[in-house]
Amino acid sequence: MKNTKTIATNKKAYHEYYVVETYETGISLCGTEVKSIRQGNVNLKDAWVGIDDGEMYIKQMHISPYEYGNIFNRDSKRDRKLLMHKREIMRLFGEVKQQGLTLIPLSLYFKGSRVKVQLGLCKGKQLHDKRAVAAKKDANRAIERALKEQNR
Repeated sequence: MKNTKTIATNKKAYHEYYVVETYETGISLCGTEVKSIRQGNVNLKDAWVGIDDGEMYIKQMHISPYEYGNIFNRDSKRDRKLLMHKREIMRLFGEVKQQGLTLIPLSLYFKGSRVKVQLGLCKGKQLHDKRAVAAKKDANRAIERALKEQNR
């Protein structure tokens, strides 16, 4: 297995959605975008995935322009094509349309020398679900703190 190096994660996605399934996809980028990603200048916070004419595109992913790229830099928020098999795309399209799920990029990473995106097939959380998760985390933190002090 090739080594992987995580570039960016979408923490907001885990707060806003339940992740049902995850998928690994490739992404079509130009050279200056890859150089900018290597420097860590990428933001997945508002990114989402749309399917148009049987092809998947990641939308609203911000990659800052490469500082030495001059005329070769592309628009920082342009739609970027995701690379998956047509059959997988059609299956995901069906699940998104029928079950009301959303495709959200969860992380961006290097696998060897290639940039990969981890997609999540997600279901939105309600406000009370978010509160319950936060309360559970706080309770677990308090328990861990109490156990740590008891063991001293």
